[in-house]
Amino acid sequence: MFLLRRQKDFRMKPTVVILGASADRAKFGNRAVRAYARLGYEVYPIHPRAAEIEGHRAYRSILDVPVLRLDRISIYLPPQIGLEVIDEVAHKPATEVWFNPGSESDELLQRARALGLNVVQGCSIVDIGVNPHELD
Repeated sequence: MFLLRRQKDFRMKPTVVILGASADRAKFGNRAVRAYARLGYEVYPIHPRAAEIEGHRAYRSILDVPVLRLDRISIYLPPQIGLEVIDEVAHKPATEVWFNPGSESDELLQRARALGLNVVQGCSIVDIGVNPHELD
């Protein structure tokens, strides 16, 4: 009984990958890391060169994230870069894939849907109830 409760509690923490995470606190890729962490998400920032962002280990690729299935992927990349990594995103199953303002293009969204991703367009920070302009 105790073991079952402990396993359930462990999995209760929602997971999010921030594709396009940034060490620059003014950028939305950084604000997202802070907003999700503030609400108790297990945050996995993706950045090709950073080792850490806001105290969270950063990963070079979404494929390096040590979680089999994610609750959410939030994208803060320019569409042309998004097109370069969207196939990797499809190899890391997630309940939702959020394309934040400026990260989407018709071509990218069409490709994401063709890969079977559950595409959501909008500001994922606002969706979780945080005003990104009020993050300190």
